[in-house]
Amino acid sequence: MKTLFKYCLICAFWLFAGQVYAQSKFRIACVGNSITYGSGLKDRSTESYPARLQALLGSKYEVLNFGVSGATMLKKGNKPYWNTPEYQQVMNSAPDLVFIKLGTNDSKQVNREEMPGFETDYKDMVRAFKGLSTKPRVVLLLPIKAFSDEKFGISGTYLRESMIPVIQKIAFDEQLEILDLYSLFADKEALLADKIHPNATGDNFIALRLESFIKQQTKQTKSVAAKLKTPVQVGSFYGYESLKYSFQGREARIVQPKKVAKGMPWIWRARFWGHEPQTDIALLERGFYLVYCDVAELFGNAESIRIWNDFYASLQKMGFAKKAVMEGMSRGGVYVYNWAAANPGKVACVYADNPVLDLKSWPGGKGQGPGSKESWATFLKDYGYQTDAAAMAFKGSPIDQIEAIVKGKYPMLHVCGDIDEVVPMAENSLPFAEKIKLAGGDIQIIHKPEGKHHPHSLPNPQVIVDFILKATGQ
Repeated sequence: MKTLFKYCLICAFWLFAGQVYAQSKFRIACVGNSITYGSGLKDRSTESYPARLQALLGSKYEVLNFGVSGATMLKKGNKPYWNTPEYQQVMNSAPDLVFIKLGTNDSKQVNREEMPGFETDYKDMVRAFKGLSTKPRVVLLLPIKAFSDEKFGISGTYLRESMIPVIQKIAFDEQLEILDLYSLFADKEALLADKIHPNATGDNFIALRLESFIKQQTKQTKSVAAKLKTPVQVGSFYGYESLKYSFQGREARIVQPKKVAKGMPWIWRARFWGHEPQTDIALLERGFYLVYCDVAELFGNAESIRIWNDFYASLQKMGFAKKAVMEGMSRGGVYVYNWAAANPGKVACVYADNPVLDLKSWPGGKGQGPGSKESWATFLKDYGYQTDAAAMAFKGSPIDQIEAIVKGKYPMLHVCGDIDEVVPMAENSLPFAEKIKLAGGDIQIIHKPEGKHHPHSLPNPQVIVDFILKATGQ
């Protein structure tokens, strides 16, 4: 009898231990449509992005695929996710994390009349998941790019212009994390044989991004608004909280990540706020702050450097990282490098895009490019020149400050259109890079062979993001 009792006790112990182990796994629910389900894959059980995510994360995680082909977020859509068994399965799955990837099928013409309800329906689903007893972390996934306006009735244009902005608004209103899968696939049409569904390689890209997101070391962001001690206008920057305020009479902005990476890293946009923001958005996802202080149009002169020095000092009081990621598009390159030359120890890296590096080239127009008479007149005023002839002695462009720039020992990345008709590479990035290398500096150029001055950046900014993450040790 004692032997039987001991046997039962041991069995009960191992049964209980097994249950505890199963419950200790971090459970991830993937809510979505046919892309989540794995339609078109040879073996969705191993190739769908939830399956790949499971393989990447390992045994401490349990990734559940609740994808439904053709499903809509709309309750009155042609196939509401709400009415599927999978929705109830999600509600009963006790998830710790929920990824929501819906919206692609809502772009169909048949669902357009119901679109006014999309935002409300989406928020209802978010709140339903957040209300579960496990209080899961809910993360929104932007739909991947659809390379057609007619395949399966799905409209890539409508998705981009009308639906993604609504999802970003929801992320802002509900204070939710959001991942930009759209830009991730902007240059990957070859991975979508039917223009809509990714192949196994494409699904693996999604899984890798989700794995990186899950494993990144971040902590909850504490708003810096109270530290500004000035009236602040709060708004949304593609789903992120943006603080707009006045600094020394100039417009300033700080965009806050949902969760901040170690050390409070930040990227400093020099000019053209919000233009081609994909790199900024990608870094916000990864826990970087985004900042801006308008010094247009001072062309990197002493006054602009003084204002930026004070702005930098104000950020330091808030706890921002000592070294900034500098971002300069077009004439923004002058501001970035002139400040970096004066502050070499405060720069983590530079990302410049078709940058102006010689003010005689642009706006001066003293070489191959057309220049700008209006901006050249502003330049003359900013630097105290009365005539063009006198301005020819100017030595305050970035290309004239190579020694001061390389002193910072930070890496530089330029993205340039080889046939830039406004800021010719032959007068700006090419001679600049040659001089930087001769002086022992670290610079690389990504060439866009058919690229002109516009558009700036890259549709998928991953290579830029990877450069910045490496330079900042993130």
